[in-house]
Amino acid sequence: MSVTTSTTPPATRAAVILPWERPTPNDEFRAAEARLEEAVGLASSIGLVVVRQAVLAIRSVRPATLFGKGQVEQLAELVEENDVKVVIVDAKLSPGQQRNLEKALNSKVLDRTGLILDIFGARAATREGVLQVELAHLEYQRSRLVRLWTHLERQRGGFGFLGGPGETQIEADRRMIDERLVRLRKDLDQVRRTRGLHRSARKKVPFPVVALVGYTNAGKSTLFNALTGSAVHAQDQLFATLDPTMRGLRLPSGRRVILSDTVGFISELPTELVAAFRATLEEVAEADIILHVRDVAHPDSAAQRADVINVLDGMVRDGMLDAHWPQRTIEVLNKADLMGGIEAVPRHPGCVAISAITGEGLPNLYSMLDQHMTASMVLTRIRLEITNGAALAWLYEHGEVLERLDQETEITLDVRLFEQDRSRFGQLYPECLVSA
Repeated sequence: MSVTTSTTPPATRAAVILPWERPTPNDEFRAAEARLEEAVGLASSIGLVVVRQAVLAIRSVRPATLFGKGQVEQLAELVEENDVKVVIVDAKLSPGQQRNLEKALNSKVLDRTGLILDIFGARAATREGVLQVELAHLEYQRSRLVRLWTHLERQRGGFGFLGGPGETQIEADRRMIDERLVRLRKDLDQVRRTRGLHRSARKKVPFPVVALVGYTNAGKSTLFNALTGSAVHAQDQLFATLDPTMRGLRLPSGRRVILSDTVGFISELPTELVAAFRATLEEVAEADIILHVRDVAHPDSAAQRADVINVLDGMVRDGMLDAHWPQRTIEVLNKADLMGGIEAVPRHPGCVAISAITGEGLPNLYSMLDQHMTASMVLTRIRLEITNGAALAWLYEHGEVLERLDQETEITLDVRLFEQDRSRFGQLYPECLVSA
């Protein structure tokens, strides 16, 4: 008689703690609860089983442990009683605070930065994504090397030299990390150059680009699938997708566009990971229209909107995005089905309420996309020889022909074109007369 034993390791039990420094009247406490729920979602998304969660009010930050002495003792009891193996502190901890908490709690401690880095490491799929995450991990670990060698001797040598094997090992590790960081940055530069060539190639077949942006878990990938009929991974999970995905989309008017799905933003993004958003940010910067997808049913929807706008405004300050991006942005209020339908969703001009799951409101979104396309096109009069079939075909493929007058030797057309297409046509067919 054979006995089958499972080799699947047991799930890691975790506790999620949110330090809350602000006063907590009812409205702000709900914001704290929403932030705690987000942290629990982050922990669950990498397979941790959250057995306890709590908001701890911080009257004054303790440099050694962040929390007060009594709070640390309470946490130690919580860890022991619930057999917690990992404590997630939803804040940025200094290396010293992290080390002291691990000693006091006798448990692994992970701060918000470390948690998000682990998620990115598990989800990155493209070569650039993998390189960016490794780079961020190493930069994060470099400042915490001392944690790895606390068991080694750390005493000063004579004659002013710093001695002891602890320092020697730390310096050796730091040197190896620095060498790896140099190689990673070189590899990333090459990947970015390659992506730049791909983007230049797309411009030569210049369909307008529509970029989806929004807070993580707002439903961007679900909307992407609903619009394009694709099967991009979409799940009720924070950071379900990390790498930009692009698909062609034909609007009801017949116009063709390229739809780009991007990684979701999040509040207090670790500084080590800002560069990992480069691929997403560059696609947004190149976009003709930005769809800002919001989870309208989320209690912190307004705060999430502000987080996304802050990221885009930061791109303007860095020179990556022009200051007129709001004029080409449509706010898409998603998850209207959780509010009782699109008619129950309060909205202002420039917004459209939808449910990517049920499809309600998608025709309105298509219509608004077409309106934005038309508003950003330039009415152009073009005269070309009647034998120039290639130029005529190009105009029908890339523009919107409003009027056409055929004469014996030439054709006159009134065409709406995007400015970049108008310039492109002039370069391809300089023999044709082009006037605004």
